Amino acid sequence: MSEKDSYSIAGSVGASADEPLLERLLATVRERAFLSVAGFGSFLLVWYIAALFQPTYLLPSPVEVAAAFWVELTAPALVGVPFTGIEVPATRLVEKLVQSLYHYIPGLLIGTTLGVSLGVAMGWDARVDGFFTPVTRVLRPIPPLAWIGFAVIWLGVNHNGATFIVAIGSFWINFYSAYSGVEGVSEDLKEVAASLGVDDDWTMIRKVVLPAASPSIMTGIRTSIGQCWMIVVAAELIVGNGVGYQILNAAQNLAMDVSVAYMLVISIVFLVSDGLFRQVEARVLDWRA
Repeated sequence: MSEKDSYSIAGSVGASADEPLLERLLATVRERAFLSVAGFGSFLLVWYIAALFQPTYLLPSPVEVAAAFWVELTAPALVGVPFTGIEVPATRLVEKLVQSLYHYIPGLLIGTTLGVSLGVAMGWDARVDGFFTPVTRVLRPIPPLAWIGFAVIWLGVNHNGATFIVAIGSFWINFYSAYSGVEGVSEDLKEVAASLGVDDDWTMIRKVVLPAASPSIMTGIRTSIGQCWMIVVAAELIVGNGVGYQILNAAQNLAMDVSVAYMLVISIVFLVSDGLFRQVEARVLDWRA
């Protein structure tokens, strides 16, 4: 048999061996897609049927919610550009979403930065842990919304007050994730690193502790991305604008189709932000593969 024939046979065997694996992968993808569509379709169907027997102010149908969503999406409005005093044309839905992002993004970033920093410091240094532990144990059980009164008194009825509430919620989620991640780093790992020449705290934290604790830290950040949207809804009672305020205001006026439409806005924004963060998380944690 010629060398060419040998390669041909080997190639045929390899291709035939790969085909069942590819078929199984495609079958799995098709099954998951079918289950997702079937599950969501069933949810919409049950919702639609249930809404037939209820007035709109009790349970709006998917069709009514879609119509309200379209009205909000197309109704003209003006959106202020931060720090410029300039207003640009937009729609009412975009206006409310941008207002919420003014509260959500700064609060999330501030709370995440402070929470991760303190969590890493306390998880690494026993003296810092001993100093701050009594304070954290006293303050941790207090829900973020309990600080609304202080937010109004300290910061006023403005964007800063809502940002403050969101930051508190983000802080505790990220603090405990970072703290538990750093505290759980194996002592054996630290000893191995020290034997290889890592002999100062900063290098140990940067090259050993943070990479080892990064799965826990990233989990905390991802959790806070979702949880902080829940806090935004209530925090926006302070400022009287944003998606959260629109949900509550519409519900008080029995415009439940509008209320649900803005609930869907939060869901869509979360799905997008969570999907983007998953990509970041995969890159940060690709060393585990």
